[in-house]
Amino acid sequence: MGIINVTPDSFSDGGSFYSEKAAVEQARHLIHCGADIIDVGGESTRPYAEPVSCEEELSRTIPVIRAIRSFSDIAISIDTSKAEVARQALAAGATIINDVWAFRKDPALVDVARASDCEIIIMHMQGAPGTMQDDPCYHDVVKEIIEFFRERLTTLASAGIDVQRLIIDPGIGFGKRLAHNLTLLNHLEELCVLGRPVMLGHSRKRFLGDITGLEAPHRDLATAVVSALCLTKNVSIFRVHDVASTRYALAVAEAINQAS
Repeated sequence: MGIINVTPDSFSDGGSFYSEKAAVEQARHLIHCGADIIDVGGESTRPYAEPVSCEEELSRTIPVIRAIRSFSDIAISIDTSKAEVARQALAAGATIINDVWAFRKDPALVDVARASDCEIIIMHMQGAPGTMQDDPCYHDVVKEIIEFFRERLTTLASAGIDVQRLIIDPGIGFGKRLAHNLTLLNHLEELCVLGRPVMLGHSRKRFLGDITGLEAPHRDLATAVVSALCLTKNVSIFRVHDVASTRYALAVAEAINQAS
């Protein structure tokens, strides 16, 4: 999954693809580099990010989704927690709803999802984007995330959404300290007990900066290393900014893993 942040304030590339033209050009580049999915988001969820209005989020994302769909049949995900944004994005050509709140923020999002056959990505987050890094605390981060997803899967199934449409994202960097992120990455395969595909969104995250000392735009090599290490840990989707470097890393890791 290649990331396009149509925002002025994303942590890793804020402003780089804020215009429709720049965002569409980046989509073409990511597709050329081997992306299977393009993820379009119009509201930053970095720590302490300010929320944006529904109207603003729509104006940022819908023209980009329409433009991508005009030249490609690639899967497109809308990164949003707002029902109206999701509804209009699906009408414009998106095929996946990607919600960092896991359908806990806008109750109407369930209705939008139920009226569609789109795939749905739900993420674990302790707290909210504005406060999630203030004091994240877990007794057992892996166990608690598994229990969170058990509840979400049960609740959404009760709301009439087929769980076979659901993909889970453990939420690296969302309400988690360095140690939490590393423990979670080291035990990702334990999420297989939930029986759902896993998406890993680790690209350019702060924990990589804590380890390497590098600023966000320079963390693609570290991102690719994590991708390669997690190839055998039940991960189905790697959500990254630099598709090419992760593609190369996964190809090498797969070749090694398949060698006799």
